[in-house]
Amino acid sequence: MRRPVAPAVVVAGCLALTGCGGSADGADSAPDLSVRSAYMPQPVTDSLAAGYLTVVNKSDSSDDLVSVTSDIAEDVSVHETSGQTMKAAGPLKIPAGGRLVLESGGNHLMFEKLKHKPKEGETVSVKLRFTKTDPITVEMPVKSATYRPTSAQSSSTSHH
Repeated sequence: MRRPVAPAVVVAGCLALTGCGGSADGADSAPDLSVRSAYMPQPVTDSLAAGYLTVVNKSDSSDDLVSVTSDIAEDVSVHETSGQTMKAAGPLKIPAGGRLVLESGGNHLMFEKLKHKPKEGETVSVKLRFTKTDPITVEMPVKSATYRPTSAQSSSTSHH
């Protein structure tokens, strides 16, 4: 059995596809994930921080976010907010043609046992791991503790 010699990057990219020619319109195509709007509010404590981002899936195949790691914290987990309580969430689905939004007041990343307290203006590196897709490393900027993204779906200032 003859094995083709290929650079590791090409091999890794092809493993997720059924064939290197891979068709983007097939239902069996690998998920096409990208990350947007990632940020971490400057933590108010020395041990805990939160992180927010959106994972966009442009394919016909769903995937799941299964774990997160970062060199800034001993433990990073995905939490879901239900009323006033937070709890660790299992794998979170990224629907085909949809998005997984981690935001303040909803599902979010929780950084525990920080190795140092990041300051506004720094960048935190985070690695997202999925069921099907290769890991994605995200550079997450640290924003002010009161930062709120301007692209929120609804504005809390307009009540009818």
